[in-house]
Amino acid sequence: MAREKRQPKAYGLSTRAVHAGMPQLAPGDPVTTPILQSSTFINDVVPDGDVQYTRYQNNPTQEAVARRLAALEGSEAALVVASGMAAISLSLLAFLNAGDHVVAAQGLYGGTLKLLDVDLPRLGIDTTYVAHGGRWAPPMKRKTTRVVLLETISNPTLRVTDVRPIAQLARERGIAVIVDNTFATPVLFRPLEHGADLVIHSATKYLGGHSDVTAGVVAASQPVIDEVLQKARSFGPALDPHLAWLLERGVKTLAVRVERQCRNAHALARALEGRAGVKSVIYPGLESHPDHELASELLSAYGAVVSIVVAGGDRKAEDVMRKLRLIRVAPSLGSVDSLASMPLYTSHRHMSDADRRALGIEPGFIRLSIGIEDEADLLADLEQALG
Repeated sequence: MAREKRQPKAYGLSTRAVHAGMPQLAPGDPVTTPILQSSTFINDVVPDGDVQYTRYQNNPTQEAVARRLAALEGSEAALVVASGMAAISLSLLAFLNAGDHVVAAQGLYGGTLKLLDVDLPRLGIDTTYVAHGGRWAPPMKRKTTRVVLLETISNPTLRVTDVRPIAQLARERGIAVIVDNTFATPVLFRPLEHGADLVIHSATKYLGGHSDVTAGVVAASQPVIDEVLQKARSFGPALDPHLAWLLERGVKTLAVRVERQCRNAHALARALEGRAGVKSVIYPGLESHPDHELASELLSAYGAVVSIVVAGGDRKAEDVMRKLRLIRVAPSLGSVDSLASMPLYTSHRHMSDADRRALGIEPGFIRLSIGIEDEADLLADLEQALG
């Protein structure tokens, strides 16, 4: 856990990504944050305050990247943990007890849906889902609803949710709003500035950015982070110091990577829309997307994921995936490498065909996470794979 070291407001996001949270350096100090690969640290016999112990999330390498991420999201404090699912699980448990109730967006990440539908009910916590564009007020129960949970950009159907009116409703009822900002990143949108109480990231994706880190981030006010920290110390998903260092290194180039990835994604979406063999292209930057106007208002760019539905269904989509040469077939997203996956076999494999269709995941659905390669090369690979 680390409190943000305040930076001058004149500093832009890229500058904060490189410098936020760093101490004043003196001659002989290292330019990069050292990796303190130690599980424990020397304490006084009678410690004045907390003991320093890596599982307690106060290893200096962990704290350095947490300070930087707090600065990017505009939060008072942040916490780094071992995965995105750890971040969301700990965040929910910080607010919820047996008998409590969650109101959640219907189109959440498959792993989050499984947590809400299978694991939390065993603790006496139930969830009501709201379809995209549905009304959020009716499911909010006066006595038991404690959390509203949504994603800025949904996975993998790329629906964009307007946090502002939902946060206003929740605030009036004393309900906490948790936003998964993984797809947008703080480069495109910062939910805390629009009324959210807590932001989570799977830092495995864009924040790390190189497919070599598994991590999660929670950003919120100091009292909220203190609650999440207590859960983290109990359940133990501490981030290894070396991975914390890799995450901080990735964050330094976040803004320039995301800018290039979004530009590539937008160009590919335009090129694929209307192409023979492609039934539909799903991308908020296209005017055909149902949330295009909202995305244009809320986001600084439209994201770096493009979903397509291939004509011919799942068998044809599998054929396209096998023919890809430059774009790699792998789960996850947000890397400098372009990746392709079918939610049918990855994030939403535990769901029935009917439930997937209800979320907009049709037969032939492919999710493309666009990297920083040359646009022309990516398009050529997709063209040859589509035949």
